[in-house]
Amino acid sequence: MSGPLLETDTTADDERRRALRRMRTVAVALLLLAAAVYVLTLDGDGFWGFVNAGAEASMVGAIADWFAVTALFKHPLGLPIPHTALIPKRKNDLGKGLEEFVGENFLREEIIRERVLGVGIAARVGDWLAVPANADRVVTEAADLIGIGLGKVRDEHIEALVTEALVPRFREEPIAPLLGGLLGEAIADDLHHGVVDLALDEMLAWLVANPDTVHEVLGERAPWWAPERLNEVVITRLHLEMVRWVGEIRTTPDHRARKALDSLLANLARDLQEDPETQARAERLKERVLDHPAVIATAISLWDALRRALRGSLADPDGAVRRRALVEVQAGAARLQADAALRDRLDRAAADFAVFAVDRYGAEVTAVITHTIEQWDGKEAARRIELHVGRDLQFIRINGTIVGGLVGVLIHAIALAVH
Repeated sequence: MSGPLLETDTTADDERRRALRRMRTVAVALLLLAAAVYVLTLDGDGFWGFVNAGAEASMVGAIADWFAVTALFKHPLGLPIPHTALIPKRKNDLGKGLEEFVGENFLREEIIRERVLGVGIAARVGDWLAVPANADRVVTEAADLIGIGLGKVRDEHIEALVTEALVPRFREEPIAPLLGGLLGEAIADDLHHGVVDLALDEMLAWLVANPDTVHEVLGERAPWWAPERLNEVVITRLHLEMVRWVGEIRTTPDHRARKALDSLLANLARDLQEDPETQARAERLKERVLDHPAVIATAISLWDALRRALRGSLADPDGAVRRRALVEVQAGAARLQADAALRDRLDRAAADFAVFAVDRYGAEVTAVITHTIEQWDGKEAARRIELHVGRDLQFIRINGTIVGGLVGVLIHAIALAVH
């Protein structure tokens, strides 16, 4: 199957091509030298007989190895001799073989684990991050990337997320048991008391700071027939009692109002989990909230506010987010340098991850070799491979010429000895 031509590196290929030509020239020169010596020493006796025999064997060796090397990449002399032009014909088998070789010898669990553990990734990361310039670079790059990512998220993305993913999921999920469970856990851990205290603090402060507003609100609801002076006295008294009552609740942990609120919340938590009617009301409330247009607008507004705050802080080299990130990175580097057990755990985790990745995706990675070679044009693939390894293969021809000559001399000596 033919495919696209391979990409070439012009500069590197030119150098490889020149080196291949040089070695081919040397191999051919040795063959021609052997042929010349053979012709000049024909019918020679004694020493020249040895030279002639060596030259003859050198030619045979040179031609045989030329044939072997050439047969890898093309048909010698253009003749369709069987079992020649092996690479163009069997490139797919070559790719499959390379895939199996890489998978069996380089992607084995013990090899990967040993290599990853031997690298000492955690120690290297700790040492590198311990350099202030490197830690600052990590924080800067991360801040830039996060800022770019935040800028890519537009309002329509948030709207789609809310309307297409979150809202349908909220509609499917019964909210009453979830709210009841959360409320029950909060009551069990007394987490609601902090909220109550905060609410009482704010209420007390508002009552103290806004007596005129309290008088105005209560005055609008006073009987029209009551004397104004009497209304003023009653409203003032009510305001003072409200301040005193809220203050008592705030400063008295076991106040009856607090206990009543605890009981109310506990009953609500139980009803949300067990009472069908309460659950139905909660679901109806949930549906009304989800159907309200303000849900999407609020989500977009919250996202915009969060995005602006984050991008502003990330863009500021002295911003709180970047300062905190730099402190954490430097602290992490110091811990990596000091804690050998932590380094060991991280290295083992990295090894486990590498093994997992190879087990899960190794076959797909090695399959790239076969797939890529299958897409190559056969002749172009052969030419490219020859360009990379052909120079070294010319040494086979040179060695064949030299070794053939030595063997020829040896055979000639043995023949003379036998006769």
